[in-house]
Amino acid sequence: QVQLVESGGGLVQVGGSLRLSCAASGSIFSINTMGWYRQAPGKQRELVATITSAYVITYADFVKGRFTISRNSARNTVDLQMNNVKPEDTAVYYCHGGSDYWGQGTQVTVSS
Repeated sequence: QVQLVESGGGLVQVGGSLRLSCAASGSIFSINTMGWYRQAPGKQRELVATITSAYVITYADFVKGRFTISRNSARNTVDLQMNNVKPEDTAVYYCHGGSDYWGQGTQVTVSS
């Protein structure tokens, strides 16, 4: 089993920055790819960014140039640096890892 705990969500103004963090514990040796997803009200959950244990990174087109995913394998954490946020970035952000482990989610609200 793997436990994922997110932190860092909150309220931010348009154009501002926010940093999300995800801490993994448990059978973390089984985790290759970790990532962030988000779900806005009334919409399906969508991929934001992923990073593998070899540090291969994938971004959704709508965050390229604004968000940066990073991973600290020694600390078993994955962070998402969000810059120049937009109102459409408002969503619950979920950490994902391994076969299908999910965190509880953290709310990000962008105010205009």
